Amino acid sequence: MAPPAGVGAAVAGAAAVTLLSAALAFYGPPLDAGAHLRYTGAPYFAAISALKAGADLSHVFCTREAAPVIKSYSPELIVHPVLDSPDAVHEVEKWLPRLHALVVGPGLGREDALLKNVKGILEASKARAIPVVIDADGLWLIAQQPTLIQGYQKAVLTPNHMEFIRLSEAVLRDPVDSSDRRGAVLRLSQALGNVTVVQKGEQDVISDGEQVLECNLQGSNRRCGGQGDLLSGFLGVLVQWALHAGPEKTNGYGHIFISHFEIFELFSALSCGCLWCVLPHKAVQPPSLPEYGRSTTTSDMIAEIGPAFSRLFET
Repeated sequence: MAPPAGVGAAVAGAAAVTLLSAALAFYGPPLDAGAHLRYTGAPYFAAISALKAGADLSHVFCTREAAPVIKSYSPELIVHPVLDSPDAVHEVEKWLPRLHALVVGPGLGREDALLKNVKGILEASKARAIPVVIDADGLWLIAQQPTLIQGYQKAVLTPNHMEFIRLSEAVLRDPVDSSDRRGAVLRLSQALGNVTVVQKGEQDVISDGEQVLECNLQGSNRRCGGQGDLLSGFLGVLVQWALHAGPEKTNGYGHIFISHFEIFELFSALSCGCLWCVLPHKAVQPPSLPEYGRSTTTSDMIAEIGPAFSRLFET
């Protein structure tokens, strides 16, 4: 599917938040200087991966102290040092008409003042029906206040194993049945009002509360900080593109037909967008980087994003 013209992305986290549109935005390093210096990598990885996946521009909304650090990573990121200001929500709202998606969580942290601002940004984004991808400490925020995204079917949650347990037990009030991952992901999605859930793991499990998709593409035994942030950036872009592919672009269906990996079914556009993200996320990991092996880091994977998308999707 060809990307629509003028689509970009943005991400939100302690050191940044991401939004998708003709621009990409990040929100949120913690207020203290030590914390913001610890977490500036996560928003960078999410923002740069969105650009590499096809976003037009990447805007990073962060605290004043974090701005020069994040900006120094890349001249391609547009950095706004406003997240810790009293009028942060208003400052971000001014950009929402130009943005098509929001990524919340990479580098976010749990500082009360920043979380309050991020909640306001989430509400403003929902009011404009902007797709929202939530990861990392954004998931911690949702576990504390599930009503923030209850029933918002343009939201995507991306928990790892421990984040999934915390979130599921907070929402369902029952222990997670670890022997039935597909069922557990399905139940959490249903309990949240059919919010799409992508549980990351050796096999990634995706559910929109109606169907379950599983990605068995081999990734890597190598785990390093920042890998999940790459996925958040991919999701910001591809989820928007999938939702943009309405019935007129899917042979009259509101769903998309998948014929890869022995799957021959109609799935929701959002579920397909998530699948299209976890595939390249696996493909940029160490098996495709034999020259790095066990020393592979997330920075090494960035250069592999373009080739991975070409191998998987280009014809």
